[in-house]
Formats: sequence, structure tokens, C-alpha cells
Amino acid sequence: MERLPKFPWDVLFPYRKRAAAHPDGLVNLALGDPVDPTPPAVRAALAAAADAPGYPSTEGTPVLRAAAAQWLLRREGVTVEPDAVIPAVGTKELIAWLPTMLGLGPGDVVLVPELAFPTYEVSARLAGATLVRTDSPLSYDGPAPRVLWLNSPSNPEGRVLGTAELRAIVEWARERGSLVVNDECYLDHVWEGETRSVLHPEVSGGSHRGVLAVHSLSKRSNLAGYRAGFAAGDPDVIATLLEVRKHAGHMVPAPIQAAMAAALGDDSHLAQQREHYARRRELLRRALVDAGFRIEHSAGALFLWATRDEPCWTTVGALADLGILVAPGEFYGAAGARHVRVAVTETDERVEQAVKRLAEGY
Repeated sequence: MERLPKFPWDVLFPYRKRAAAHPDGLVNLALGDPVDPTPPAVRAALAAAADAPGYPSTEGTPVLRAAAAQWLLRREGVTVEPDAVIPAVGTKELIAWLPTMLGLGPGDVVLVPELAFPTYEVSARLAGATLVRTDSPLSYDGPAPRVLWLNSPSNPEGRVLGTAELRAIVEWARERGSLVVNDECYLDHVWEGETRSVLHPEVSGGSHRGVLAVHSLSKRSNLAGYRAGFAAGDPDVIATLLEVRKHAGHMVPAPIQAAMAAALGDDSHLAQQREHYARRRELLRRALVDAGFRIEHSAGALFLWATRDEPCWTTVGALADLGILVAPGEFYGAAGARHVRVAVTETDERVEQAVKRLAEGY
């Protein structure tokens, strides 16, 4: 336990309690928790696979691995063999344990973005490796990292890395023998500009050596409660992860694997979900700007990176008094000390409540 930071959401609890005391209830824009229904086709696949008396396969069923490979080709223009795909019990689990599963330890460097999803830091701490934060790997001149975490589009700030920058990072990492891992859980939610999977041939040069992509179905398909994700890329890295995960018993339940295959095979629900998030995002963006906030980056993902040029906890407290809970930027690194992260994943009714309160309260 001494290796790990304090769990951030526990620190936010007093502000949640304060916001929940609002006469019209809590508007939770902190967690980014999906609230819309899980697609019917996915639920049907889950139910149809419910009779599952045997142990599931760690490597994933052939149907699931093929569905993931076909989705990557169809949606992202990426060609991978099905055996270069491995399912995960939600990608947070995979991210947290990946350096450990790859044998990293004391003396090894894990490079993470300056502002980052906290689990990248946790992944280094669990392995006992050295954590280094950097605004760009291309400006880092320390010991070669064993693992280099990317997150494009990013959480919390919604920064999107273009094709040329991603390609330069992959080339930089290959020169140093570093593994690039891009957490691509928001790749389906790019609102401005363009980005590509780190596996795309324009980024990877047609080879997946030293490159891994991590994908989550939590936000794109409202499967957060299913714990459904996968990694794809370098076949040697996937083979190592598979061997360790077989020993550790990291298996995605068989009904969940069936549901994942159904979700990956259906693009219609994604288009509908994007419309929901785009509408909520624009309502909140406009309301925050009208209330005196400045929105920075936020070109992708499901958050608005907002500031009033004051300490983030001051902003968190002021919004809690309006019954609105947001995440303090400090959760994601010291560079976020004057920002808050505002999720766009609440229901239409709650988003409209937030808009109303922002107009009346600021």
C-alpha cells in the first residue's frame, strides 16, 4: 500500500456530499460514468451466452478476437491478426498491471503524460519502476523508458495527437527499444481535427513492433458495468501478456466475451451515442464559457478541460455549492492545479440542470 497514492475519488467525497445537498439534487460531472442504455443487441448476446458452465479462455474466443480485428480494420484502417488481440477485464486492469506483466521493476523507467489518467502512474508504482512525467516524449532526454504511455484523445484534457506527432513518437521509441502503449479508449470521440490509432500504417509504418493499442468498450458501447476491453498490436508483447495472464487467472467471463463481439460488430449504436454526447458537450461548453470559464484543448474524449484561472479546489467548491460535482485537475498531475475536468456523460435532464444552475449561479 505504501507504493500507491491515495485513491483520488475518496478525497472528493466531501464535495460530493456538499453537491448532493442541493435542493434539486446532484449533477455528477466528475466521473464520466456512462448513463445511457447498453445496446439491445449486446444485451441479447449476453443473455444468449448465459449458460457458461466451463472456464472461459484467457486469450479470448476466436469469435471475439476476429470481431476485434475486423472492427480495427473497418473503423480504423488497421490490419491485425486475431491472435494479436487479447481481451481484458476492463482496460483499467490491463493498464495497471501491464508493466508488471512485462517484467519491469526497480531501475526501469515508465514514461507518462504530464497530465494523465492516474492509473498510468499506478502501473509504474505497482511494478516498482521509476515514474517520469513529460509533456512530450520527444523532449525527454533521460534513460530510455521500457514503457511509454500515450493517451490520445486524452483524459483529462482532451488533447488529440495528430498522425505526424504519433509517427515521430513511435520512431523515437523504436530507436530506444521502448514499448509505446496508446490508450485509445476515446478514439471514437474526436470532435475537432483528426487522429489515428497508433497501429495505423501511417503511424506505425506498417509494422506493429514495439507498439500496442488499448481499447475500451465502456464509453463507446456503454459497457462500463461489463468490464470489457482489449489490447492489440505487437504479437510478441501479446504473447507475453497471454502467458502471464493464464498463470494469473485474468479471464474475461464467457458471456461478456460474447457481448463484446456483438458490440464490436455493430456500428449503429456508436453513431447514436456520439450524437448524445455531442449535444451534451455543446450545451455544457457554451454554459461554462458564458459563466466565465475558458475551455482548453478538449478536441476529443468525453470531458471539457476548464479553468477560471483559480485553484482547482476553489472551482470544485463553488460548483459543489450549485449541486454540480466536477473533478479537480490536480487528480491528473500538478499541471492541472488550476483546471477542472467536466464530464459530458450525464443524462440530458441532468445536463440541462447544470446549464440552468451555471446561468443562475455565476
